[in-house]
Formats: sequence, C-alpha cells, structure tokens
Amino acid sequence: MRRVALVTGGTRGLGRGIAIALHQDGLQVAAIYRGNEAAARTLQTETGIPVYAWDVSNYQACVEGISQVERDIGPIDVLVNNAGITRDSMFHRMTEQQWLEVMRTNLGSMFNMCRGVINGMRERLYGRIINISSINGRKGQVGQANYAASKAGVIGFTRSLALESAGKGITVNAVAPGYCETDMVGAVPADLLKTIVAGIPMGRLGQPQDVSRLVSLLVSEQAGFITGATFDVNGGQWMP
Repeated sequence: MRRVALVTGGTRGLGRGIAIALHQDGLQVAAIYRGNEAAARTLQTETGIPVYAWDVSNYQACVEGISQVERDIGPIDVLVNNAGITRDSMFHRMTEQQWLEVMRTNLGSMFNMCRGVINGMRERLYGRIINISSINGRKGQVGQANYAASKAGVIGFTRSLALESAGKGITVNAVAPGYCETDMVGAVPADLLKTIVAGIPMGRLGQPQDVSRLVSLLVSEQAGFITGATFDVNGGQWMP
C-alpha cells in the first residue's frame, strides 16, 4: 500500500519540488496551499497531485484539513512542514503584526500540523516528519529577527519531538536550506541578491531539487535510524 505524504506550502518553490519528488518516489502526495490558486491548479494538472487550501497558522483549519485529506486519501504517514512567510523589517521598526504573522505561520504551524497527525503515527508505529528550517535560523539575518527566530524554533521543536517519538517508529528531522531559486528569494533586490550569491562558496543559488533529494532520502525506509538531526543545504555558505 502506498504511503501517504502531506506537504505544506506544496504548490510553489521548494514545496512544489518536494511534492513532485515524493510523487515520483511512489508516494501518494497531497499538497497544501493558502492563496495562489493558479499555481495550485497548475501543479494538480501537470502531476495529478491533489491540492487542498487552508491556513496552516490556524489550528482548527489544520484539524479539519487533515481530516479531509485522510478521508480522501488515507492516513498520513509522511508530513513535510514547508510553509513559511517573511515580513522583513529592522527590529526597531518591526510591528507586532509582522512578528506574530511570521511566528504563527512558520512556527505555530509546526504545532498545528504535527498535532493533527502524531497520534495516528504513534498508533501505527510509523511516521516521517520533515520540518523545513532555514540558514537564517542557524546564523541570523539583518531585518529578519522574526523569521530567524521562527526558523531557529523549528530546530528546537524538531529535536524535542524526535526524542518523544523515536520509540514509536517515528523519525523527525529538519532541513535548513540556504538561498534557493524560489519566489521568496526572487523578491530580493538584484544588488542584494548579487551580494548573497558572492557569499556562497559554490557560487550559485540552490535549486529546489537540491532540497527535495534530501527530503526523499529522509522519508525513505532506508532512513529509519536518522532522527533529531538538522541538515544544512546551503552550498557552504554557513557551516556549524
């Protein structure tokens, strides 16, 4: 029986790449999106991956959405928490709304989504949870106190949930991508982007497949002894 995978933020950028890679690996994949209807329909038309719209920062929406996916497709074996937003600002000008929006989406969604699938995984004694962090959650970034804090929190959350879940056959890992060719990075001003690329030892931005290949490995049966780890995919830009 095919494993069922759910990917948040799964219709664009890194999430789209991850959803397609898992689909090609033979999993039954569902992709969650929030607002870009055109991108969602394009993914569904091109790949056959079903798409679902809900706000991962809203707990009740996650409860209802997960229940719908499980009714349509089956119990969720694999969860990839990829959804994330930025609301950049120097901290001395940052508003409470900018802080809270990022925290609720990037970190609050970890609770909302994992809480909705963890009991089923524990009952079935199997699960794979991959949480997407960021290079800026590792090293910080000017103008991103909210984003960096949320993505650093993802790593602490991952380690704690991994410890709690290991005895139930569930692995929980984090991936911290560097700067990749996505819509989010594409919004960076050209002169700043040039500076960023100059600081990457490999001399290029990452591609979605650079991340999706690692996620495929962590989701696979061969990765059953890997848990609580954070994997950096950043072309050498930051090394712990």
